[in-house]
Amino acid sequence: MLQNQAYAAYANNKVNTASPAELTLMLYEGAIKFCNIAQIAIEKGDVMKAHTNIKKAENIIDEFQATLDHKYKVAEDFDNVYTYLRQRLVEANIKKDTEILDEVLAHLRTMRDTWKEVMKLTANGNKVSVS
Repeated sequence: MLQNQAYAAYANNKVNTASPAELTLMLYEGAIKFCNIAQIAIEKGDVMKAHTNIKKAENIIDEFQATLDHKYKVAEDFDNVYTYLRQRLVEANIKKDTEILDEVLAHLRTMRDTWKEVMKLTANGNKVSVS
């Protein structure tokens, strides 16, 4: 119990001190984790656990969509991608289909890896000034 409390405090502190870029990365990692858990649950026949974790991934996609800044043209492209991923997650949940989750995972991993590169190029999400 004490160990769980210590981990919860650590995780809470990590989130509270993260930059917006790090939070975005954490969300990608979370969506990937929940899809992986859902896949394993489907393979084991645990329908409820699969449903719960797919819904968690859907919630993360919803959060990405809700925070898009539509004053930038690229936001429309991201909105379309997130809409597609959300639809595929719903379909995976209805059908309990691991192949659909494989597709979603491939997209999420690509987006996460791209985000990591952006973070590297911009010094962890902070603008780099060159004198």
